[in-house]
Amino acid sequence: MKKTLAIAGIAIVSAIAWAAPDADEAYSQLADRYLDEIAVFSPVTATALGDHRADDRLDEVDAAARERKRDAFLEYREALAAIDRDELLRANQVDAAILENKIESTLFDLDALQEWAWNPLYYVRLAGNSVYGLLSRDFAPLEERLANVASRLAQFPRFLEQARESLQPERVPKIHAETAIQQNRGLVTIIDSMVVPLMEEQSPETRELLAAAIDSARAAIAEHQAWLEEELLPRANGDFRVGAELYDRKLAFALNSSLSRREIRTLAESEYELVRNEMYEIAKQVYVGLHPYTAFPDNPDEAYKQAIIRAALEEAYRQLPQRDEIVAIARQYLQQASDFVVEKNIVTMPEEPVEIIVMPEFQRGVALAYLSPPGPLDKGQKAFYAVAPLPSDWTDAQVESFLREYNLYSIQNLTIHEAVPGHYLQLALSNRHPSALRSALWSGPFVEGWAVYAERVMIDAGYLDDDPLMRLVNRKWYLRAITNAIIDSAIHVDGMTQDEAMKLMIEGGFQEEREAAGKWVRAQLSSAQLSTYFVGYQEHEALRADVESAWGDEFTLRRYHDQLLSYGSPPVRFVRALMLNDPIPDNPAPETPGSP
Repeated sequence: MKKTLAIAGIAIVSAIAWAAPDADEAYSQLADRYLDEIAVFSPVTATALGDHRADDRLDEVDAAARERKRDAFLEYREALAAIDRDELLRANQVDAAILENKIESTLFDLDALQEWAWNPLYYVRLAGNSVYGLLSRDFAPLEERLANVASRLAQFPRFLEQARESLQPERVPKIHAETAIQQNRGLVTIIDSMVVPLMEEQSPETRELLAAAIDSARAAIAEHQAWLEEELLPRANGDFRVGAELYDRKLAFALNSSLSRREIRTLAESEYELVRNEMYEIAKQVYVGLHPYTAFPDNPDEAYKQAIIRAALEEAYRQLPQRDEIVAIARQYLQQASDFVVEKNIVTMPEEPVEIIVMPEFQRGVALAYLSPPGPLDKGQKAFYAVAPLPSDWTDAQVESFLREYNLYSIQNLTIHEAVPGHYLQLALSNRHPSALRSALWSGPFVEGWAVYAERVMIDAGYLDDDPLMRLVNRKWYLRAITNAIIDSAIHVDGMTQDEAMKLMIEGGFQEEREAAGKWVRAQLSSAQLSTYFVGYQEHEALRADVESAWGDEFTLRRYHDQLLSYGSPPVRFVRALMLNDPIPDNPAPETPGSP
């Protein structure tokens, strides 16, 4: 019997309605079905991926929509379980494992984690991205995209009402409510900065359509803002700490790694000591350059090492940008890093365009910068390296703290991480992989781990003529990744307080107050994601060492990096299996809370 659900002209057909003659064909049909139905469950996500069939639709986020999604994912689970993985091609074995992880994590999100009930940021970001995703890239004629913008804006009243009906104020953490209040204001900024300036050159019909939709959206945003401030915030009493059971399950899905929470914590704490000692050795080089006759003790205590490292970092902090120059400086450093990659033959440079932009207001409040790649189905479109401006209400002391953290050396490291040879380069090359599913369901640890690894590759290759201050700042950044992994689980599982987290970041990690304060906010707003940088880096480092040993004299950086990135962005352990011809591993089970 065939069961069909049609939304926005896209049909969902039950898995029992079709059968495949062999495992690979059955898998391909299931993967195609999953990708095809993304536009049903989230038109905004589909737009981001480059599927533009539902660009005029805005997500349904009520209880009925969640039930439809749950039913479909249960069917995906059943169909995937019916496929003999051992009969699949190795590439399909990898993709099937990735799809399985997505299916199970989605059902976990719906039924156990339930962010839809306590995270108002989810809805604000969907609303913002629904417009931003249509106008940030020119994948279709402007008039067509603006017509879809009008359609989505006209659905804001329905969408935001569904969001309010879904949210349970008593479960919402205060920090999430406060950040949602800030980001919701940014929705108006998107309209004013991206939509309104384009209206004048459009036809009268399009202008009229947009004007009506804008009026409707403004009223809906204002109503939602009032609700956030007057109804949600006073009642927001949820615990931002997700707890051991939910954290461990979420971590297993997010990392898709064999490492457990406890193993990550042990590894991070060990690496923390090693990197601080490495920083001390580099700092001595800087210090002796300033004070040539310094005699360092043979067995310095931690306080002495701390003082020498801080003294050396102060030299880096003398190189500060102006608060309004960060975007322009990042553009300069992007070209510099690109030229170095070519000169050192580190990896093939992509031809896809990248543009540095000011971060839209509705996305601010979590991180200084991010890389927004085009969807894997939108070939030839720009990637955006977005940098947030400093908040206008910061005091002079807060501005100074931030600029010390993001000194000129740090902005270079940031640009390496976000752009070349970091996220922009990696995603541009990875998205060439023929599997659209693999590109759509990229691995956070692979992507973030690569970016941290890319920082180290550039330093090892002698970036900035092997400047010890650049090497010191780079190690400080890696120490940030380590402390990210420590505080991620310590906050959500072990009850780490704000004072304890700030002390670890500022004293242990040499972070400035503004950076540490921002990270404390980010750690409350998210869970598991902060661990991806360290875990991914460790996996990348281990894989390179093993491949270098296996290839011997045939190993070169460019050959290794080009082949590594040719597999897309799956979990590193799958790339390991493909590169070294090992068996494709199964997905790991979450660790049991309370186990030794």
